[in-house]
Amino acid sequence: MAAIPQQARSKQLRACLLCSIVQHSADFRKNGCPNCEELMQMKGTTDRYTHCTTTYFDGVISVVDPETSWVARWQRTSKYVRGMYAVRVKGRIPEDVEAELESRGIKYRPRDQTDQD
Repeated sequence: MAAIPQQARSKQLRACLLCSIVQHSADFRKNGCPNCEELMQMKGTTDRYTHCTTTYFDGVISVVDPETSWVARWQRTSKYVRGMYAVRVKGRIPEDVEAELESRGIKYRPRDQTDQD
């Protein structure tokens, strides 16, 4: 995939490192992640949202009907809300967040396509 990295296009858009939804940075700060807020607790915490989202991502797909979209299944977003999702996200969640997820029985799968099925 030879895409121009999103970083070069806009520093205001960020992708969640857990689910890859793309939103304006102010939306993450104000509302958190619509898919992961219970787990990631980004709402209102600048440190958390800056460490759990990234401006480095490739490609964007629009998911209108997540449950029936083959692309959403391929991207592992079929259980998430409709929206814009990054195809590939560069970076990992912080180790303490990963440990917290693991303690809840949730296996973190990076969205950078290094953990292919």
